[in-house]
Amino acid sequence: MVTLTENAVKKVEEFFEAEEEAKGKSLRVGVTPGGCSGYEYAFTFDEKKDGDTAIDMPKFTVLIDPQSAPFLKGSEIDYDESPTSAGFKIKNPNVKGSCGCGQSNQF
Repeated sequence: MVTLTENAVKKVEEFFEAEEEAKGKSLRVGVTPGGCSGYEYAFTFDEKKDGDTAIDMPKFTVLIDPQSAPFLKGSEIDYDESPTSAGFKIKNPNVKGSCGCGQSNQF
């Protein structure tokens, strides 16, 4: 369904070690309505709910809700850090268009 690169896994593990609110929870990845193109990606720390897809990683679990799953199918999550920017990047084969600022997508 969704894969994480080695860089993304390392960064998420750092968050789980550093963030008190993450203790005992999973990483929820989803899409929410918003932005000028229709949908924005959302990352939160959460607990598993009925219907969630769970992807077990060595030190954490990724959760995807049933409404977000079709939008995220086949996506790869990466983390990129350069002297001018840092952040998660999602390569998503389901995106049909993006806004000019790159913060939201059409599916």
